[in-house]
Amino acid sequence: MKKLIFTLSMAACALTMTAADNAKATIHADKAGAKINKEIYGQFSEHLGSCIYGGLWVGKDSKIPNINGYRKDVFEALKVLKIPVLRWPGGCFADDYHWMDGIGPQSQRPSLRNNNWGGTIEDNSFGTHEFLNLCEMLGCEPYISGNVGSGTVKEMAQWVEYMTSDGDTPMARLRRQNGREKPWHVKYFGIGNEAWGCGGNMTPEYYSDEYRKFNTYLRDQGKNRLYRIASGASDYDYNWTTVLMDKIGTKMQGVSLHYYTCSGWDGPKGSAINFDNDQYYWALGKCLEIEEVIKKHKAIMDEKDPEGKVGLLVDEWGTWWDEEPGTIPGHLYQQNALRDAFVASLSLNVFHKYTDRVKMTNIAQVVNVLQSMILTDQEGTGHMVLTPTYHVFEMYTPFMEATYLPLDLESETMQVSKVYFKEKAGAKDAGYRPCPMLSASAAKTQDGSIVLAITNVSLDKGQTIDFNIDGFKAKSVTGRILTAKNVADYNDFEHPNRVQPADFKDAKLKKGTLTVKVPAKSLVVLNLK
Repeated sequence: MKKLIFTLSMAACALTMTAADNAKATIHADKAGAKINKEIYGQFSEHLGSCIYGGLWVGKDSKIPNINGYRKDVFEALKVLKIPVLRWPGGCFADDYHWMDGIGPQSQRPSLRNNNWGGTIEDNSFGTHEFLNLCEMLGCEPYISGNVGSGTVKEMAQWVEYMTSDGDTPMARLRRQNGREKPWHVKYFGIGNEAWGCGGNMTPEYYSDEYRKFNTYLRDQGKNRLYRIASGASDYDYNWTTVLMDKIGTKMQGVSLHYYTCSGWDGPKGSAINFDNDQYYWALGKCLEIEEVIKKHKAIMDEKDPEGKVGLLVDEWGTWWDEEPGTIPGHLYQQNALRDAFVASLSLNVFHKYTDRVKMTNIAQVVNVLQSMILTDQEGTGHMVLTPTYHVFEMYTPFMEATYLPLDLESETMQVSKVYFKEKAGAKDAGYRPCPMLSASAAKTQDGSIVLAITNVSLDKGQTIDFNIDGFKAKSVTGRILTAKNVADYNDFEHPNRVQPADFKDAKLKKGTLTVKVPAKSLVVLNLK
C-alpha cells in the first residue's frame, strides 16, 4: 500500500514519500461548506418481499404488537433514526401500481400480482392512506413514485388531487369518503422510475417527452407544492443526464440517480456474510466509486444549470448481494454484515461533500430488502433485529442539517480489483480501483459543536490520527464506536446485539490537537464541544 493525502474538500490526492507513525488530518472549521440536508438520510420502501407486509405493516388484527396495523417495534426503531423522507411504492413496482386499487375498505380492495418481485399476490391492504399516515406518524416527508410505465396521465393527476386537494373536487370528495378529511402534505413526487429499464425501456429522448406530458397535468393543489423528480440515470449513463437536462431542464426540480454496490446483474452476486478479504475490499472500492459517478453527473448539471435549480437525488443506493439461502426467490432478503455498515458510512461521507447538488439519497431498502435497516422474522413470530447499517444511520443523525466542514486526511490506500469473482476475470486484467483505508467527515451542528465520523476499513491495522482543527477550540470530546470481531459478523434473531455501538474512550484533546486511536475495521463518531 502507498500512503496518500486525501483532501476531502477537493476530492484530490497527492503522493507523499514520508510515512509517519501517526496519520495527520486537518478540519477546516473556518471554511464551512453547504448544509447537509437531512434528506441525505432518506429511506426507501417498496412492495418487494416483506418490506411492506411483515416489515412495516402487519395489520390491525395481527398478534404481533402494532399501532393501527404498523409493526410497533419497527415503528419505534424508525422513530429513533429521525427518518426525513420515505420513498414508496417503488422501485419497479411503482410502474405496475394503480393507486385506486389501494384505497377504500381494505376488505374490498382487489388483489395484485407483483410481477417484478417473485409473483407474490398482495391484497393491497397497504395503500395511499396507510403510507401517508405512516409518514405523518414518523414525522417524515413522503416521496411518491408515480406510474408512467403502465399508467395514464389522468390516473397520475387524479392521485395528486386525491392526496393534496383541499377543495370541493372529485378526488378530494373521494378521499373524504374514505375517511381522510384534510389533505396530506406531499412534497416529493417522482414522475416514473427507471424509465430506461423496468419503468418502460425508454430512450432518454422519449422519456423526456413523456415527462413533459405527465408534468403538464400534475397541478399544485391548494397550498401544496410538488417537488417534481425525473427518472434519472443508472450509475454510468451520463448521456441520460445530458439529454434530460437539455430536454426537460428546470421543468424538473430533481433528477434521480441509481447506484448499487453490486458485482453484476447476470449470475451470482456473492454472499452478504461469506466473503474473502479480496471481496471485502472490492465492495469498499466499488461503493467509493460513486464519488466519481456523482462528480461526472454533477459536471453535466453544473454546465447546463449553473444556478443549481435542479437537485441530484441518489434515490436508490446500497449493497446488492444474493438472497439468503432458504428465502423466497425474488424477495431480495439478504443479511447485513459489518462490511455493509462500512459501505454505508463511506457512501454517506461522499454524499456530505456534494450537497450543493445532491439534495436527497434513499438507501435500498428500509426493512427486509437489500441493505436494510431492520430485519424481521419470516415466520410471523414477531422478532426484529437492527442491522449494522441501522447503527451507522443512528450514529450519523447529528449530521442532519449540520454544515459540512472540509477535511484533509492522510490515508494509506490499496488498489483493489474491479472483479468480485476471481474466476470472472479471465486471462485479462480487469483493472483496479483505489480503496483508502481511512475515510472521515466533519460538520458543525446547529448547537455549535462538531461531529466527526472516522472509518478505518483496514482488516488488521489500527490507526492513530492527529487532527488539527482550524477555527475551533474544542474543550471536550465524547464518542461511540461500531466494530466487531470479524467484518462478516452480523446480527440475527439468536444474536441481535453481536454488532452494536459502544462508548469510545480513545480520543484525547491536548494543546488544540485531537488524537484518535481508531482500531482496525471500525467506525468512530465523535462530538466535539
